[in-house]
Amino acid sequence: MQCSWKAVLLLALASIAIQYTAIRTFTAKSFHSCPIPNPVNCSLSQDTDVADRLCDENPTFPYNLSRKTHVLILATTRSGSSFVGQLFNQHFDVFYLFEPLYHVQYTLIPKLTQSKSTTDRRVMLGASRDLLRSLYDCDLYFLENYIKPQPVNHTTDRLFRRGASKALCSPPVCESLGAADLHLEEGDCVKKCGTLNLTLATESCREHGHVAIKTVRVPEVSDLRALVEDPRLNLKVIQLVRDPRGILASRSETFRDTYRLWRIWDGTGRKPYNLDVTQLTTVCEDFWNSVSTGLNRPPWLKGKYMLVRYEDLARNPMKKTEEIYDFLGIPMDSNVERWIQNNTRGDRSSSKHKYGTVRNSAATAEKWRFRLSYEIVAFTQHACQQVLAQLGYKTAGSEEELKNLSISLVEERDFLPFS
Repeated sequence: MQCSWKAVLLLALASIAIQYTAIRTFTAKSFHSCPIPNPVNCSLSQDTDVADRLCDENPTFPYNLSRKTHVLILATTRSGSSFVGQLFNQHFDVFYLFEPLYHVQYTLIPKLTQSKSTTDRRVMLGASRDLLRSLYDCDLYFLENYIKPQPVNHTTDRLFRRGASKALCSPPVCESLGAADLHLEEGDCVKKCGTLNLTLATESCREHGHVAIKTVRVPEVSDLRALVEDPRLNLKVIQLVRDPRGILASRSETFRDTYRLWRIWDGTGRKPYNLDVTQLTTVCEDFWNSVSTGLNRPPWLKGKYMLVRYEDLARNPMKKTEEIYDFLGIPMDSNVERWIQNNTRGDRSSSKHKYGTVRNSAATAEKWRFRLSYEIVAFTQHACQQVLAQLGYKTAGSEEELKNLSISLVEERDFLPFS
């Protein structure tokens, strides 16, 4: 077969052109990002051809020209993440979502609360990153892949904890609310608003200046590297940690069946032979790996990572919240300040709901001292000694020291954001 060098060259150039066009199509269109000097992201109502033409005519601008800051609260169960989530949920210009990755986990791994399989974890993380990327781009339709039963006409009543998101319980997403519903309780949201229209939710997301998502289903910050480095996102990670002893005490009280053997040990003083210690050690290992990554300050996390101890936030919520917003570069509004004042001075009767956020925050952070026996505390201190030292949590050498509230078990540490 004869073929001139010119024909070969033309074929090669054509192949390169096709690949370049495919890459351009993926990067420019899949996230609906219009790289034009406009502080507002592309809305669903824009003409697609016009939007694409504008994008093509301005190839030199960076991807994320909107002023949106994308926030991810990276936490573990019973570490105070619902409380921290409210610091964003109350902000008038933040579109907040509570645990959207719940749907990924219970669709892909329905039988396990927390899979220990490496394969399951890899599948879960890959799907989670894809969903997070879409949600930060205000593509809430992507959730339909994981909501069961699947939404009809983009409408569902199955979104997990929909009422925990103020934006999803306010106009234009919920038009049936009156002036008296300004401070709607989570349970009342579904009753008054009815089913969730994802098209209206998407429009609401695009109208907000920033997007914040809380999750306890991503183990380590390194699992987020692909999103942090994505030039189309301005993603900043708030990693929330808490004393593992406090986490264990809270989980034993909240998830009584799952942590039944821990409760038996606490009540009888005898450690069950079949106790699942990974319910504790996994938390400490994930903390150690994730915090080590953050504190080592790799270049890809520069300006993108802030470590927050729940105890510091509980003791001085206003000051710590101001530091968080300063790190994010978002002005803190009066709604957040008012919420802090109203929700950090509650009495014991204020926190009846296991996911409630009204409480005496400083007292709550220390309550674990009286919930756990010293035997379990000593076991936890031995199993988690590395991460306790890493995060500045002191160990109690005796039961008397454990109960003595005049002795602080939290060292003064200033975990400055990596800027």
